[in-house]
Amino acid sequence: MPPRVNPLKLNPLQLKTLTLLQELGRLIGTPAPEEGEGALLVNQFPHAHGNHFHMGDAVVSTADANGLSNPSVWVALERKGLIKSRFPHAAVITLEGMGYDTGMGDKILHRSDH
Repeated sequence: MPPRVNPLKLNPLQLKTLTLLQELGRLIGTPAPEEGEGALLVNQFPHAHGNHFHMGDAVVSTADANGLSNPSVWVALERKGLIKSRFPHAAVITLEGMGYDTGMGDKILHRSDH
């Protein structure tokens, strides 16, 4: 049986937010061993200019990033064991959070094709 898509039943806003936190973890995350093996601390968040912001080599629409400033989304992700919230200043993404397949990366992280 193939693995179930979205086994934790995250809603679209939670999926988008986790996708962005995962990308931030890959780009600028620092190890947070006190929070568990593989956990990454993210304590810097991008600032939008106009209707988008840059995240590494990707461009993200601000409409896809509403969850980064929504405490309810962070609470839900923490309840499901994907992050440890230090809202609004930081998030620790757990090993489970980094490994969760959101299926949203190609949809919200727009990269140049050249």
